[in-house]
Amino acid sequence: MAMLRMLGLFALTAVAEIIGCYLPYLWLKQGRSIWLLIPAAASLASFTWLLSLHPTAAGRVYAAYGGVYISVAIMWLWMVDAIRPTRTDVIGAAVCIFGAAIIIFGARPS
Repeated sequence: MAMLRMLGLFALTAVAEIIGCYLPYLWLKQGRSIWLLIPAAASLASFTWLLSLHPTAAGRVYAAYGGVYISVAIMWLWMVDAIRPTRTDVIGAAVCIFGAAIIIFGARPS
């Protein structure tokens, strides 16, 4: 159960980070309203707070989170940007998740 909670927390953290970066992108690259920066800042603040909820060493959390982030970003590409991921996108995301799993489930010194 704790593992599912952690993976859910990673996914939620990734979504918060992506939204926090995507909204300024819409403003800068697509001419959308500057008011998007307000929810972007709130989303990035949420991202930071969510990242702080993990109970282990920050460096290990960041490393494992990176694999989850990449996978969520590929899903974002498909679901929000409506761009179907390529085979190499999917393989790359799977490799990243495998790497994150090694970090998450790996042996720890006593």
